[in-house]
Amino acid sequence: MNKPNVAFLGIGGMGQLHLANCAFMKKMNIVAVADKTKNLLKKAELYGVKNFYEDYIELLDKENKNLDAVIISLPNFLHYDSVIRSLEYGLNVFVEKPLALSPKECKEIITSEGKSGKKLMIGYSMRYVDAIQIMKKKLDEGQLGNLSYLTLESIQNGPLSHGMVPKPVSEWWFNPKLSGGGALMDLGTHLIDLFHYFSGNARVIFSKLDYKFNLPVEDGGTIILESLDSDTRAIINVGWFEKMIFPKFNFRVLLHGTADYASSEDYIPKNMYTYAIKEGIKNFTKRISGKKISPLSYTYWYSSYYKELDQFYNSIVNEEEILSNSNNGLRNIEIINAAYDLFNKNRGDAHE
Repeated sequence: MNKPNVAFLGIGGMGQLHLANCAFMKKMNIVAVADKTKNLLKKAELYGVKNFYEDYIELLDKENKNLDAVIISLPNFLHYDSVIRSLEYGLNVFVEKPLALSPKECKEIITSEGKSGKKLMIGYSMRYVDAIQIMKKKLDEGQLGNLSYLTLESIQNGPLSHGMVPKPVSEWWFNPKLSGGGALMDLGTHLIDLFHYFSGNARVIFSKLDYKFNLPVEDGGTIILESLDSDTRAIINVGWFEKMIFPKFNFRVLLHGTADYASSEDYIPKNMYTYAIKEGIKNFTKRISGKKISPLSYTYWYSSYYKELDQFYNSIVNEEEILSNSNNGLRNIEIINAAYDLFNKNRGDAHE
């Protein structure tokens, strides 16, 4: 299988990014696309897609024999059903985070994955950021000593962001039964995943969530984790309450070891504006000289989405080990649910 046939289930914001990256890679044949928004389906025509569906279930029913894999960027509440259906049809799966909305659903997906014998990868893109990869290498090589403390932060817009023309936010974002949660589920899942990446299994020892905008889901919060495998603790801060305009990106990771420390801010470009201009010029020069460009390199952060999709391809074709697998997805959801439970328990105790 040198060039797998792939279908896209959902081509909203993240789906469009994955679709563009897949088309640029030229390593997978894009056979079909499903999305309920007709205008988005028309955009997919620009990438040479011939088969369009407004229902992902219909796509899977009709196209499964022509496919090797699916890339899923549907709303959170549809992840469980779409992943299970895809695995039962014998397809490899890349799904945006979260894997599902509950540990029970995640475990059922893992069981289905085992029966299918296919690959399942979750879009935890922050693992593929250059700065994170450098820090992980330093930690693994012993340059930091034993890891003691971590600080992980991501304060962004979340679904509240918009371009020059504001667009309505899909209702599912603010319905906890459909989204699974707010800023902690949206942004915090990446930071919890990085804790597991650096330090192994964890448990929640503190949880404080914020509702500044009086939404049905949290718009910010702080949780504290401790490792089950070592004497390591972490503080995680998340929020939807800042307006981030590209190329600003309010994300950082700080590792404190017994021998040294590492900060993500030491490894990212010092001036994102200058970096974006330089990378744009490099790609323009490569393009006119007929060389392959580095997609999204000018954004720095978004190039990780290309890298993770490339790894998904390599996992299918070259049997490469998946860096963000279903067990990671289960552990992250277990931590998020525990953080919600702890906060609600403490809030209930305070009101008694």
